[in-house]
Amino acid sequence: MKLVLGIESSCDETAAALVDGNRRIVAQRIASQDEEHAPFGGVVPEIAARAHAERLAPMIAGVLEDAGVTLDDCDAIAATAGPGLIGGVMVGLVSAKALAMASDTPLIAINHLEGHALSPRLADAELAFPYALLLVSGGHCQILRVDGLGRYRRLATTIDDALGEAFDKTAKILGLGFPGGPAVERLAATGDAKAVLLPRPMVGSGEPHFSFAGLKSAVMRAHESGKYAPEDIAASFQQAAVDCVIDRLRIALAAMGPVETLVVAGGVAANATVRAALETLAGEHSMRFTAPPPRLCTDNAAMIAWAGVERLQMDGFAPDPLDISARPRWPLDPEAEPVRGAGVKA
Repeated sequence: MKLVLGIESSCDETAAALVDGNRRIVAQRIASQDEEHAPFGGVVPEIAARAHAERLAPMIAGVLEDAGVTLDDCDAIAATAGPGLIGGVMVGLVSAKALAMASDTPLIAINHLEGHALSPRLADAELAFPYALLLVSGGHCQILRVDGLGRYRRLATTIDDALGEAFDKTAKILGLGFPGGPAVERLAATGDAKAVLLPRPMVGSGEPHFSFAGLKSAVMRAHESGKYAPEDIAASFQQAAVDCVIDRLRIALAAMGPVETLVVAGGVAANATVRAALETLAGEHSMRFTAPPPRLCTDNAAMIAWAGVERLQMDGFAPDPLDISARPRWPLDPEAEPVRGAGVKA
């Protein structure tokens, strides 16, 4: 039975967790920074890094105490090493290095995106490789074929905003506060999704990539016109975003090769409307659909610990060196061709 301590600090959630080889979350703690960032309408990297530095050590101690174990009982320490806000990533990775050195415990540097990609396997013991993955969060929007640990083929990415970023910007336009995604979803539930005619960027194009910048701009114009109720704008935006996702997925699935399961992960995977549309799409393709529970969709350390468990159980496992560097960018598929017009997030 493997027990792994996970540490996550890539953005604005400070988290620590213990997960074992039976997919059991033995203990976990998560500290949100919503109050610190709310006045600015988004995450301020310097504030996030400072909060991680203040909270992480006592949080790790608390998780070990909750579980009634010590570092000597852990088979490995897994920490996010990127991608993310570099200050926060460094806080978590340096903490993990110090603990690994002090306790002579193997260090596993985890790609944050791989944590999301594998998180459905933590919740679903029947999820086997390969599977189709829609990874949607505030910073990333990708479609990948997941063939195994470290074996990811990216078929699509965003050329501008990620889907979660579009939700957050829509919330800011509508004055809904931060974090924006859940607020837009709540407001959309009371609105008419057909009330505002909004564009579906890239829909109908032959390539499966995403674009949400034009949709965000259309939301701003609709709001500034004064013609529409906020709940109708929110509902229309959410439906337009879902339509884009489903259209892009249809193209990607056709080019992906046979897979039995469609998976969604990342913060936006907690959105019930997005989940329902994906489940319908999976049914149309005679595929199984699975998603992590909402608590495992947003940034958390349990997914990082589970990725560590998966790595630890690989044949030929070797710990990462203590001089491994934090990385602000770390693509899951480094061989994927750059998308014309895309920014560095691609």
